[in-house]
Amino acid sequence: MRFRVAAKLRSGDRVAVVSPAFAAPALFPALHEQAMRRIRSELGLEPVEFPTTRRLDAPPADRAADLMAAYADPAIRAVFATIGGDDQITVLPHLDPAPFRADPKPFFGYSDNTNLLNWLWHHGVAAYHGGSTQVHLAQGRGIWPEHLESLRAALFETGDLAIRPVGEFSEEEVDWADPRSLTESAPTIPSPGWVWHQPDRVVTGPAWGGNLELLHCNLAVGRWIRPVEDYAGCVLLLETSEEMPTAEAVFRMLRDAGERGLLRQFPAVLVATAKATYIEAPRPPGERQRYREDQRAAVLRALEAYNPGAMVVFGVDFGHTSPQWVLPYGGGITIDGPARRIVAHF
Repeated sequence: MRFRVAAKLRSGDRVAVVSPAFAAPALFPALHEQAMRRIRSELGLEPVEFPTTRRLDAPPADRAADLMAAYADPAIRAVFATIGGDDQITVLPHLDPAPFRADPKPFFGYSDNTNLLNWLWHHGVAAYHGGSTQVHLAQGRGIWPEHLESLRAALFETGDLAIRPVGEFSEEEVDWADPRSLTESAPTIPSPGWVWHQPDRVVTGPAWGGNLELLHCNLAVGRWIRPVEDYAGCVLLLETSEEMPTAEAVFRMLRDAGERGLLRQFPAVLVATAKATYIEAPRPPGERQRYREDQRAAVLRALEAYNPGAMVVFGVDFGHTSPQWVLPYGGGITIDGPARRIVAHF
């Protein structure tokens, strides 16, 4: 695959803030406004809202129209999703790839936005996995340094950025209906760190993947999945959501990809630190650690069956926990096993 890559931004550029999945700003406007202020103060960019950014239950065609309008507007130089959701796949049939190919400006999103990331990848447009304004820019005392560093690199820089293990992370939430969510961050705990499996080589390739539950959905639909050979040599990104699928569900989803012939295409796999508790389904710390260990075993079980030679790194912070590194999607990533090093190429 050859990818169209966006030009880098400059201070003062206009960026779209859209809700192609759930319109969280409609329910939590104070957080949304704080995100808009931080786009201006921390990034030096001018955010532009579109008609469905704050519109709950907007029809998929209307959300698609906002995306196409953002890409068709030459004054808009990047596109940020406010948050994920659970129905973005219904937006994709309404998209015309022409404006995205004509001006491949960077798109930032994760979770349900895996649908759009995969759609862009399918059409040869590079993007970025990570970043939701409502989640990563709006909450608490400020933006996590790792997120801000990689977001700035994606927006403004051309070069390499070392993706590093974090000392502490958070998988809890401050209720967005509570005004304290504007000023207080969720508690942190020591990070479990990275776990390397078969770190015996150096792999560089374009990244593809994202949220496992949504990848499984895309594979089931099959409309925007390319022939498996097109993924050969890519780096697979895998992360799970606050729905916290069981280890057996994770194995079965990967097994289905394996039976399709897809898993064997990836010489290297990055697996994010799994979110193991949720404000609506809290778990004690001991159960969280067991959940992550069981998930790691499930991933290895699937790879042993379908790609036993793969190099894997577990515990990389790009999923539903914080901080979150923004990673290229279609752009290159290097996993250096002997050096225990991961580098994103921006």
